[in-house]
Amino acid sequence: MTRVTRIAYQGEPGANSHAVCNQHYPDAESVPCASFEDVFAAVDNGEAELAMIPIDNSIAGRVADIHHFLPGSGLHIIAEHFLPIQFTVMGLPGARLDAIETVHSHVHALGQCRRFIREHGLTPTISGDTAGAAREVAEAKDPTQAAIAPPLAAETYGLQILAEDVEDEDHNTTRFVVLSKEMLAAPAGDGPVVTSFVFHVRNIPAALYKALGGFATNGVNMTKLESYMVGGEFVATMFLAEVEAHPDDPGLKRALDELAFFTHEVKVLGVYPADPFRSVRAE
Repeated sequence: MTRVTRIAYQGEPGANSHAVCNQHYPDAESVPCASFEDVFAAVDNGEAELAMIPIDNSIAGRVADIHHFLPGSGLHIIAEHFLPIQFTVMGLPGARLDAIETVHSHVHALGQCRRFIREHGLTPTISGDTAGAAREVAEAKDPTQAAIAPPLAAETYGLQILAEDVEDEDHNTTRFVVLSKEMLAAPAGDGPVVTSFVFHVRNIPAALYKALGGFATNGVNMTKLESYMVGGEFVATMFLAEVEAHPDDPGLKRALDELAFFTHEVKVLGVYPADPFRSVRAE
């Protein structure tokens, strides 16, 4: 793969997606995009070599829309990164926490910081995203307004952090995947690997049960299985699955061969190194 010079993400500068780009690709230019469609398009048309996309959150669950965009995007998962989410309350320089009346943030962030908001008697105000909330507070120039956003947003918009670690749960973590036009599969036998794939199960009795049986009998650990509708048909169910194995491993190879008997299609989205965070959280 050519050297990464640009990586696209959804959101405004200072967002968690921006932070994880800086963390893992510090020498690349992080390119903000208004929507997930714009992120996929940026990689597809060559404006960026990679995309950083959130796919799951330990509290909110799966990120909406990604499962629909990814299979037909023509892009491939080449890496995963877990980001523990740290929310801070930020206001104008010189602002005091006891003088704050309203707090702006994304609806999910507000929901994940209910305890702090309630204890301080703040009025929540929904913004498009967390970094956008910080920008809004900076532009409003009102010392009674604050934002709940990642620390990077305070640095980006010249705000002062008034309180740290305001999230209700300390296990709040978002999993991101890195997408590329190139299919860069991790080699077999070189450490833990995750394989992500989608399949379209046949509309026959026990098809899903039989399709998944091969993973159990071959000792393959499936860590994710999610369904979603396609084409507006209630019987046309697509599944996104992830397993901790490499397609060249004999067990997964046999399981995928068995899966093919009960599905219309099986499409591998990526074969990539497992983030060490997986094993840390499992201990």
